[in-house]
Amino acid sequence: MPEPRTWQLTTCSVVLGLALAAGAVTATGPWDNGQRKAERARAAATAPTGGAHHAPAPGPAGPPRPAPAPSAAGVLRALATPHTTRPADLAATLVPLLADPGLGPLRTASVVDATTGEQLYGEGATTPMTPASTIKIASSVAALSALGPDHRIPTTVIASPDGRTVTLVGGGDPTLDRTRLKALADTTARALKGRGVTAVRVAYDTSLYQGPARHPIGVDENIAPVSALMLNAGRLDGSVSGIAARSTDPAGDTAAAFAELLTTSGTKVQGAPAPGRAPQGADGAEAAPLARTESAPLSALVERTLTNSDNDLAEALARQTALARKQPASFAGAGKAVQAELAALGLPTVGARFTDGSGLSRDNRLSAALLTGLLTRAADPTRPALRPVLTGLPVGGFSGTLKSRFDTGPALGGAGLVRAKTGTLKGVNALAGTVVTADGRLLAFAFLAGRTPSPYTAQPALDHLSAALVR
Repeated sequence: MPEPRTWQLTTCSVVLGLALAAGAVTATGPWDNGQRKAERARAAATAPTGGAHHAPAPGPAGPPRPAPAPSAAGVLRALATPHTTRPADLAATLVPLLADPGLGPLRTASVVDATTGEQLYGEGATTPMTPASTIKIASSVAALSALGPDHRIPTTVIASPDGRTVTLVGGGDPTLDRTRLKALADTTARALKGRGVTAVRVAYDTSLYQGPARHPIGVDENIAPVSALMLNAGRLDGSVSGIAARSTDPAGDTAAAFAELLTTSGTKVQGAPAPGRAPQGADGAEAAPLARTESAPLSALVERTLTNSDNDLAEALARQTALARKQPASFAGAGKAVQAELAALGLPTVGARFTDGSGLSRDNRLSAALLTGLLTRAADPTRPALRPVLTGLPVGGFSGTLKSRFDTGPALGGAGLVRAKTGTLKGVNALAGTVVTADGRLLAFAFLAGRTPSPYTAQPALDHLSAALVR
């Protein structure tokens, strides 16, 4: 049984680490899009809930875990105190753990003091690796940097000059749900009634996005066709996160739902919705909208992206960055924009490659040093706009993709203290995030592994590495 002093240190560190949550640790969703089928299968095999719910299985109650703290006020300032964590100590701790055969033959690591930016440990830290879903950290930082945390993604309705056609215009918001779509239809119907219009044709405009809609991996339940107009990310089962059957035509289905709701609101719809371009104003710009709905602020979208590893949202963030940087809103344009935005932040992007925003592509390349650099920028008190990247990271043993991890063995010490983004593809496993050490130091870390034999061995090895930083 641990000595009382050890429990005091652990409890203090848990509370301090959880304070970084800033209200994001209870994010929604039983399963995230970025958790690949292997991770989902593992949870299904270890919990009787089959992966649909992350509540622990019934059994003997262990020591109570502290509840996540509701805010992060003053936490980063509190961490600016003398520390005893030394690079030599980290090397002695991490080298044997990195030799775990579960991590495969390719592994890189970077551990940085998030307050000073000092690298405390590195192994192949600048070597580009396939990052899987940890690339979402980059997509999130780029979007927040380019647009700011208060940016919202609009969906609008624009009427033709005679009011006989209304065009539903997608702005790139995959979080549009039926409640907001109904409100948009109700507002549209009232506006049409005020103009004396009782019947319209419905068109829909997805021209904001360019290039292929399908991700290069093809048809996959982890992601819908990437469209500027989609209802609930094209999900067909009513879910809000996780693997799900997807619409093959998200924009057309959204327009059909809008037409149905418009009819319910008292406006007759003539014919089936059809693709079209929204009318322009006299100056050539988009005409004033008849009705408008907006997403949650970008800060909330980033938190949701990271906590749930939401692929559809990650692609939307990358495309919003492309639009802000005057690049085509396509896979290629988004990649260029994200890389340029990160370079402008002074981050080491040499050798980096961004072929998507979600990490589903095996052609992506990020280094462990770039990932810790991103996390250090997010922790910088002079860059408060980037803070949602920290508050959105899943909490070990509590939320998102880490809710069912850090629950046994040496990794248990990281529960509540490790906040990290997971990355999982077949043969690729990664973990990048932050941890508060026993002496109150905030560390940013990134561990990337390639050619891993199995997620069942790679994930515990990564968890042990990050939990060891606590000590």
